[in-house]
Amino acid sequence: MINANFKIIISELKHLPRAAEDILAVAGSRRIFAFSGPLGSGKTTIIKAICKKLGAVDSVTSPSFTLVNEYLTDSGEPVYHIDLYRIKNISEAYDFGIEEYLYGTSYCFIEWPEIIEELLPENTVRIKISVGPQEERILDFE
Repeated sequence: MINANFKIIISELKHLPRAAEDILAVAGSRRIFAFSGPLGSGKTTIIKAICKKLGAVDSVTSPSFTLVNEYLTDSGEPVYHIDLYRIKNISEAYDFGIEEYLYGTSYCFIEWPEIIEELLPENTVRIKISVGPQEERILDFE
């Protein structure tokens, strides 16, 4: 498990590739990631960097309106990106089949996971993003 005090600080966009490597290294074999943080904190930008590191060949964009985006890697593996910002209750998550993503074998990156917290697998990598005083992004692992 992750030490509760583990942090990654991203002070410039050029540091995103290294941060993505570090996030994947910390995760080990775990494939479900839950990203919390205020609007504009960089959840999608960080997920985009991780997907690139995983070899995603599709354009990574926010699934705010579609709820789920699927990207393929250069080896043909699917990667899922879920945005729950517009979900009003947990039954809406059940309606689009959230369990298939949470208990599959593919990487799954979830923005705004609070509404489905009780459904997240125990080994989910939970990352809370905050904005520091110099506009750096601070990723706290839980």
